[in-house]
This record gives sequence, structure tokens and C-alpha cells, in this order.
Amino acid sequence: MLKLNPKKTQVIAKIVIWAAAVLVIGLLLSVIIYILSKGLPNITWEFLTQIPRDMGRSGGILSTIVGTLAVTSVATVVATPLGVGTAFYLTEYTREGRITKIIRFSAESLAGIPSIIYGLFGFLFFVIYLKLGWSIISGGLTLAVMILPTIIRTSEEAILTVPPMYREVSYSLGGTKWQTIIKALVPTALPGIATGIILGIGRCVAETAAVILTAGSALRMPDSLFSPTRTMAVHFYVLAREGISFEKAFGTAALLIILILLINVGANLLVNRFVAKGH
Repeated sequence: MLKLNPKKTQVIAKIVIWAAAVLVIGLLLSVIIYILSKGLPNITWEFLTQIPRDMGRSGGILSTIVGTLAVTSVATVVATPLGVGTAFYLTEYTREGRITKIIRFSAESLAGIPSIIYGLFGFLFFVIYLKLGWSIISGGLTLAVMILPTIIRTSEEAILTVPPMYREVSYSLGGTKWQTIIKALVPTALPGIATGIILGIGRCVAETAAVILTAGSALRMPDSLFSPTRTMAVHFYVLAREGISFEKAFGTAALLIILILLINVGANLLVNRFVAKGH
């Protein structure tokens, strides 16, 4: 049996790991650079401030930007307290048992369901049964259900990484369970919780199938939560699939990337500032 020198094994492992990391980063950067190089020249003031005209061949994408922000905001506002609250329930308010196993199994199962299934559920339940119609609220609630498993699992893992000593010190000083959660656990676990929320927001911004079936694909400017709308991802999909305007499609894709980067950077800055104040 061939035995390798431990030092050689370590060197080989480092080379393989570094090669994998460089490959992934290179692929990511190549995609981003390609899209930005094709899309940035098409992002003009008119592109950002006008409503699409002639099926998207002319005008801008202002209504789709508003639609994207509105649908994503509804999903985030609904899913965040439910997901984080469920995570704290699983880690702090209950012991390991049948109920916790059922909740975790359900969350893991929901995380693996294709987005088109969420779209069909949202269409049948929110659009038809609740008679909300194709609207921002229908799309947002559907996306909230879709990102809920991600927020639950990431928040739970973040809470479990908090050292038990934090809880013990809080209880020894007379703190209640709620005070322990707010004063000790939340500030420490916040970066991990925020990561889950950011992942959910990113999925909402990039989603197409579920949004088409629930929020619709209207190009006009929405005036309420019950108005149909078209998100940027759906707009990009329609423009590219129908061959309407590849210039507008690349511009929309580039703006999507920039929007996701801004959300990530802004969220990380807020979390770091909050953690710094907490310490």
C-alpha cells in the first residue's frame, strides 16, 4: 500500500484547495466582468428613469426597479421575523424532540423544492383562493415562503455558535430568557443571521418563475401593493428569451448585479456597525 509523506500530503492538499478556490473566483469574476462589460454602456439616465415602452425595446426600466424593490421588501419583512423567531424557538425555547425534528425536516424539504412549485402554490393560494390577484403582495408572500427555510437554517446555525457561557452569565445575573436573547444572543449571532437574510434577499431579487406566476408581468408603474408588476429578473428573462432587445437585457442584468452588490455591502456595513456598538 502506497504511503505518502505527511508533508507532501499537506502540500498536495494546499495546492488542490487553492486551485479550487482560484477556479471558483475566476469563474465568478469572468461572468461578472462579461455582463458588466456588455451592460454598463447601456445604463443611461434615460434607462434608469423611464418606464419601458414598446414591450421593452425602448424607454428604461424604472417600473421594474420599483417592482423588484417592492416585491423583495414584502418578502423580507414577512420572512425575517418568522424565520428568526422559529430559529430562536428551536434553539432556546424547546428541547430536542419530535416537534423540532418535524420543523427541521420541513425546513430542509422546503429548501429543496423548485421555485416553479412555489409559483404554482402562490398562484393557487394567494392569487386565486385569497383573490389577491397578480400583485406585489402575492409575489412577496410567495417569495417569503420560498426564502423562509434559508433564514431558519442559517439563523439556527448562527445561534448555536454562540458560546454557552453567554447564556450562563446572563442567567446568573438574573436575566430572563428574553433578555438573554436580546442582550447576549442577538448581537453575537447577528452576522450569521444577517447572512441568511441577505441570501434570501438575493434569491428574491433573482427569482423569475415564482414571480411571473404571482406578481404578473405588467410594465406600468405599480401604485399599490395590489398592483401587478414586473421585476428586473423577469424583465431580463423576457427580453432575452423573446429576443426583444439584448442591449436592454444586458443593461438590466448589469444593474441586477450592481443592486445585489450594494445590498450585500450595505447590509454588512450595518451589521458591523451594530456589532461594534454592542461591544
